[in-house]
Amino acid sequence: MDQVLAAPLLIDATIREAQRLKPEESPGLRPGLVRYYIVADVGALIRGPAELAVRVSYLADVPLDARGKPPRLKKARVLLFARPVAGRPGEIQLIGATGQQPWSAELDARIRGIAREVVASDAAAQITAIGNAFHVPGSLPGEGETQIFLTTADGRPVSLSVLRRPGEQRRWAVALSEVVDEAAQPPARDTLLWYRLACGLPRTLPDRSVAAMEPLDAATARNDYAFVLSSLGPCER
Repeated sequence: MDQVLAAPLLIDATIREAQRLKPEESPGLRPGLVRYYIVADVGALIRGPAELAVRVSYLADVPLDARGKPPRLKKARVLLFARPVAGRPGEIQLIGATGQQPWSAELDARIRGIAREVVASDAAAQITAIGNAFHVPGSLPGEGETQIFLTTADGRPVSLSVLRRPGEQRRWAVALSEVVDEAAQPPARDTLLWYRLACGLPRTLPDRSVAAMEPLDAATARNDYAFVLSSLGPCER
């Protein structure tokens, strides 16, 4: 997901030529990888300038296969996360160690979905920190609600709420306004908002966020925060 956000170019391409470079032509190459000079035909430009060449070239460090041999790349369909090379039309530079990935319908759909969300006017804001947290016990044992306020890069409000009811499963939701809507829900997995939360939230609730709370309420808020993280699942960048 980091690459989808960082890459000026998102390309669906098919490899036309793949020339393996010699070790002396591959400075800094890590063990278990081989470096290729690749020429690929652009099948679809998911994101990038319309004037991008229909054929691009780039260097890619690719893992050896299960037998320890260089993979066969010619005619392979790939997804590229890249940036243009200034002054060299048709040349691109991959972003990160996984800037070239095998194409799959699932990955293609995920990338296109995130790319659409990023440019939307209501795109989910980047989480920068956790603000104050509150826990209000209910009138019945085991009843209560925790609210955790987040700070964002552009100042838009985001908060988490966790609701406990006796005899019911704990529920949580995310609100994107000052008012917490009772109909709010957790974000769908692999959306931009899910990514912002799963990858942007710290692993524990900061002490300063619960400093004004009674110890028992603070412990409950920490437990509810851990519940949110567990429900989100691991960050898959």
